[in-house]
Amino acid sequence: MSAPLDIPVAILAGGLATRLRPITEKIPKSLVPIAGKPFLAHQLELLQSRGIRRAVLCIGYLGEMIQRDFGDGNAFGLRLDYSFDGPKPLGTGGAIKRALPLLGNEFFVLYGDSYLPVEYRPIAEFFRHSGKLGCMTVYRNEGRYDTSNVVFRDGEIAVYDKKNRPPEMRHIDYGLSLFKAAVFNSYSADQPFDLAEVMSKLVRQKQLAGFEVRERFYEMGSPAGLSELETLLKTGKAGMTKP
Repeated sequence: MSAPLDIPVAILAGGLATRLRPITEKIPKSLVPIAGKPFLAHQLELLQSRGIRRAVLCIGYLGEMIQRDFGDGNAFGLRLDYSFDGPKPLGTGGAIKRALPLLGNEFFVLYGDSYLPVEYRPIAEFFRHSGKLGCMTVYRNEGRYDTSNVVFRDGEIAVYDKKNRPPEMRHIDYGLSLFKAAVFNSYSADQPFDLAEVMSKLVRQKQLAGFEVRERFYEMGSPAGLSELETLLKTGKAGMTKP
């Protein structure tokens, strides 16, 4: 069990989860049952075991169901707050912009379909020592688990592009990042924008630190990922960090 961390986590859980339909026609992705309980329960238990004590759920589609089922988060040993997109989807960046009053000056961002058995404290310490405005965790993927989208060179994010992917891309955005709130000052409130746009801008400004993780990522945003994670959680091995 990790010592408590004073940095909150924003969980991006507002998507429509079209790849998981028909499962997600009546429930949001976070409530999809895996190994006997909603995915979000597994996610929160893992966060709590890594020292996280506060999470803000950025929600939209069927988000009221998540709030109803998970409440203040006390049952999971952490505090949960909720930030709703409102009348229109805000995108991953716009959702964070809206949640800033709940997040404070610096915070982690985690995708709502990611299960990441990694320690958070070393990443937070690395970020603080970097002096940069943002930090992306990367994994040397070599095209194995999804399409690689990062050129990570000499400890730096040299290129991040989800559309144009040259062959020298060996790494992938692991699904966990850290930001200072000031990064979002220049973006308009209530205007949709993507987090990838924010990260690409930080790369150009040389303000995005890169932290390489050794533990592979798991996701439940696709039928294949959902099936794999179900097997791992049933065996109890997915939450283990490699020695």
